Amino acid sequence: MMLGRIMVLLISVVIHEVAHGMAALWCGDQTAKLQGRLTLNPINHIDPLGSIFLPLMLVVSGSPFLFGWAKPVPVNWNQLDNKKRDIALVALAGPFANLIMIVFWAIIAKFFIISAEQGNTIANIFSLMAWAGIVINSLLMILNLFPLPPLDGSRVVYSLLPESIASQYTKIEPYGLIILVLLLVSGILFK
Repeated sequence: MMLGRIMVLLISVVIHEVAHGMAALWCGDQTAKLQGRLTLNPINHIDPLGSIFLPLMLVVSGSPFLFGWAKPVPVNWNQLDNKKRDIALVALAGPFANLIMIVFWAIIAKFFIISAEQGNTIANIFSLMAWAGIVINSLLMILNLFPLPPLDGSRVVYSLLPESIASQYTKIEPYGLIILVLLLVSGILFK
């Protein structure tokens, strides 16, 4: 079942990133398309730390949750048709893709849950994968909406701020991943 959870995580982070790239393309930036990143092939999106090392460490440590990320899809903000508005749209595309996957997995769960309760092994596997899909995508959506640079929520906040304040806000970005890991490890985000 662990392999199923890892597959669900990998699929979820890839679709999340492709959604960013598609939104950027629709808003005028072809960077992700030109770099071959508008594909569902996970090899093009693997981040060694977020796609391999962290998920494996969580599995090995017996963590109750599975988390990771894909290599961010490149976006050239200067190529967007309406920079301030489109930064928010591109940022929201990833969490919106996670929301769609939550609905998809909920439908799968509903379809298989009755058969799983009757002892059908295949249905049980699909029900467990669907539950993992709901949990993983919920976690990805919620965490990505957190307004900490470089997460998607920070791009939305950036697009709403006046330029002088927005440029100061983005100076947090080099420390964002460290701050996020500290918040996750401390448990503050889940209280």
